[in-house]
Amino acid sequence: MARKGDGLTSPTTQSTADEKEVLTPNNDAMNTTGTGWQKLSEGDERRGAASGEEMQIELNETVATTRDTAEKADAGSGGASVSAAEMVEYKVYRRRWFGLVQLTLLNVIVSWDWLTFSPVASHAARYFSTDENTINWLSTAFLFAFTAITPLVIYVLHLGPKPSIVTSAALILVGNWIRYAGCRSGEKGLFGVVMFGQILTGLAQPFVLAAPARYSDLWFTNRGRVAATALTSLANPFGAALGQLIIPFWVEGPGDVSRMVLYVSVISTVCALPAFFIPARPPTPVAPSSQTPKLSLISSAKFLLRQTEFYLLFVPFAIYVGLFNSISSLLNQILLPHGYNDEEAGVAGALLIVVGLVASAITSPLIDKYKSYLLAVRFAVPIVGLCYLVFIWMPGTRDSGGVAGPYVVMAVMGAASFSLVPVVVEFLVELTHPISPEVTSTLAWSGGQVLGGIFIVVSGALKGEGGKMERALVFHAVLALVAVPLPLCLGCFGRGEKLVLRRVRIDEVEGRRGAEA
Repeated sequence: MARKGDGLTSPTTQSTADEKEVLTPNNDAMNTTGTGWQKLSEGDERRGAASGEEMQIELNETVATTRDTAEKADAGSGGASVSAAEMVEYKVYRRRWFGLVQLTLLNVIVSWDWLTFSPVASHAARYFSTDENTINWLSTAFLFAFTAITPLVIYVLHLGPKPSIVTSAALILVGNWIRYAGCRSGEKGLFGVVMFGQILTGLAQPFVLAAPARYSDLWFTNRGRVAATALTSLANPFGAALGQLIIPFWVEGPGDVSRMVLYVSVISTVCALPAFFIPARPPTPVAPSSQTPKLSLISSAKFLLRQTEFYLLFVPFAIYVGLFNSISSLLNQILLPHGYNDEEAGVAGALLIVVGLVASAITSPLIDKYKSYLLAVRFAVPIVGLCYLVFIWMPGTRDSGGVAGPYVVMAVMGAASFSLVPVVVEFLVELTHPISPEVTSTLAWSGGQVLGGIFIVVSGALKGEGGKMERALVFHAVLALVAVPLPLCLGCFGRGEKLVLRRVRIDEVEGRRGAEA
């Protein structure tokens, strides 16, 4: 049976209304319980549990184990062909689009919730009778909430993407309406109640921000995973762009703050309610790698502690996500002291994100097709570092160049950064398979959120005369440049064999065996 692709294109039907494609059938050794892989998984568990020994999960061993198991199965049956009932039929299903759209909407709205107050920090400060640094803590607390709940997120995602998505939707609903209640309480609102609601929405974010890799692993083949992860992951900064662009037009003075929060709460409710009705998992596996038994959380942790390639990707990813969170939260405060207004700062933030989304929409299908993860990382990372360096001088070009300087740098920074996000998330999953995708993705995003919170606090402390933030921009640039060499070391020093794309290779090997059968 011929194997077909799985890009993010409009689905077509075959024999049933729900089925999109029928992929390569499973080989003799594999059945619906995954017993052909279970022996390998148990071996990995024993290695992970061995005291003081480094766990080694090599792709060659994986393929060899599968092949040996298949040969034994053939021999046991006297070489007879297996019946259709004994074969796994790999399909991708149209219903996956419903879950994908819902995960995208939740990532959009939870990020909008994050930047509800930042684009109008001065008006919000006057409304709550406080200062801008206190308003910044609404964004900072949101980010720190991610780290606080990370262990629970990994556990829930280990059960499947639907429990995680439903949990996020519930927290978004409750958190938004508590924020609105806090804004409407008293003449100037109750800032403590608003902060409590903001923390609840912050707790909602990791359940959907870390879910794309897990969802694409379960519902998509290796020809669509990068694109699916890109769509759902980059919906998060798209929500931030919407917030930065739209909220300044809703708030013309302090008296408009509570009405703006009501608008956001209504939109959040509309986006969150369908999450309770998404399907939990496909009826049958979509690819051999999607049914591979994953390592336990303890064994995964032991392996990652000794995986150099994981850190060469994790550390720069966390730094750049943290810098993005910091500059997104503080962009108004960076630009306004130089003569820009709220609308111009909002456009700069929107350019950062919208141009990035367009660039990622172009690059993700190409990376899906050619699997050029390493090339993409080596190309994008230096550009990101240079953009943070150049941006130090951009706010001061208002008098000579108008808005052109910040706009151009924001656009280039967005293109490089957003193209990088889904690549790194999927690359981490490929290099650490059969560790479950939610482990690496949650850790990577958690690192970015906690660093983002720290960077916002540090940047606020570095404000200079007149509220100018040149020293904060220097701080950003130094961190961005320090992170550049790390991913460039991938595959160097004789470690090229560590960059094998494990899931892709497993699917290819099993596809060839299925075609031969």
